[in-house]
Amino acid sequence: MWKPTNQPSGPAATPEPQRPTAPPFTPTTEPAPASAPRNAIVNSQDQATIGKSLVIKGEVTGSESLYIDGRVEGSINLPGNRVTVGRNGVVNANIIAREIVVTGKVRGNLSASDRVDIRNEGSLTGDVVAQRISIEDGAFFKGGIDIRKPGQKANGEAEKVEKAPVEHTPGAGARA
Repeated sequence: MWKPTNQPSGPAATPEPQRPTAPPFTPTTEPAPASAPRNAIVNSQDQATIGKSLVIKGEVTGSESLYIDGRVEGSINLPGNRVTVGRNGVVNANIIAREIVVTGKVRGNLSASDRVDIRNEGSLTGDVVAQRISIEDGAFFKGGIDIRKPGQKANGEAEKVEKAPVEHTPGAGARA
C-alpha cells in the first residue's frame, strides 16, 4: 500500500475536506406592482381544466382562465379571462370572457371584451360580440358578428361599427 511521504503516519489521519453545500431552494414571491390589477397576475399563471370525461350542467364563474375539453351546458361567465374550447370540447352555453378560442364545438352566443378566435377545427353556431374576430380556413361559423369598440354598449350609445349576419363554411371565405 502506498503512503504519501509528507503525511503523518498512524491512526490520526486528516479528515476529508468539507464540500461546500448549496443553500436550500426557497421560492420567493414578489409582491404585485401596485398599478397592476390582481386578475392580470392570476390570469397569466392559473388555468382551470374541464377534462374529456367531465360534464358540467349549470353556471360556470370564476377568476381564472378555463380550458374545456369536456362538455358544458348552461352559461360561462369569466370576464377578464380566457376561455378555450379544446378539440374534444362540446359547449352548449353562452360565454362571456375577455378572450374566447374555439377549437371544438360551441352552440351559443359569445361576448368577448377583446377577441374571438375560431380555429380550423372549430365550430360555432351563435352570435359573436367582440372587438376582434378571427375565423381560420376550415372552421365552421353560423351567426351574426357585432364588432364593438372598447367601452361601447349594446344599447346603441355609440355607433356600431359592423353588424352583419355571416355564414362561414370550410374552404369558403366569410360572406356578409
